Amino acid sequence: MPKLSADAPFIHPDCEIADSSFGAFVEIGQGSRIRGTEFRDYAYCDRLADIANTTVGKFANIAALTRIGPTDHPMDHASLHHFLYRSSYYWEDAQDDPAFFAARAARRTLLGPDCWIGHGAIVRPEVTVGAGAVVAAGAVVTRDVAPYMIVAGVPAVPLRARFAPAVADRLLALAWWDWPHDRLRRALDDFRAMMAEAFLERYGG
Repeated sequence: MPKLSADAPFIHPDCEIADSSFGAFVEIGQGSRIRGTEFRDYAYCDRLADIANTTVGKFANIAALTRIGPTDHPMDHASLHHFLYRSSYYWEDAQDDPAFFAARAARRTLLGPDCWIGHGAIVRPEVTVGAGAVVAAGAVVTRDVAPYMIVAGVPAVPLRARFAPAVADRLLALAWWDWPHDRLRRALDDFRAMMAEAFLERYGG
């Protein structure tokens, strides 16, 4: 029996999950905190991931201790502190600030299909990480990452492309991440054995 299911996500113990949805074959690592986030099919995160207000693309690979879409404080006000917007925590007669929370939730992060977010990396709100891109361990991503680009550093900068532009374009056109489950299974041996260009030649990308 496979560990993962098309019917329900595999959520490890001690997770905090709110206002989120999960596609088929999704796994959420132990102790992760997931808020306002959509995990599309086959995406997963390892333990202690903290992900907010994010669309996680199909087959996205999110390592442990990552922070995706971290929320901001009100830097233009006299105070940064969350008593401004979590006011009910401090006074019985004060309400929380719904406009602040709505604005925060609207600043979505987008992780493209089959990207890899390395251990301890941070991806800021409103950043798009392209399909097949790699974010190195410990990187802080403040700008969009092109498909199939490898970025590293604080702030993250491009190191190199994984593939030549023509190959990357063919992979994007092939969009194997949209294949049905049974077709992925039939191609499994080729995914394992073939480098990208040979795979494209066989599958017509």
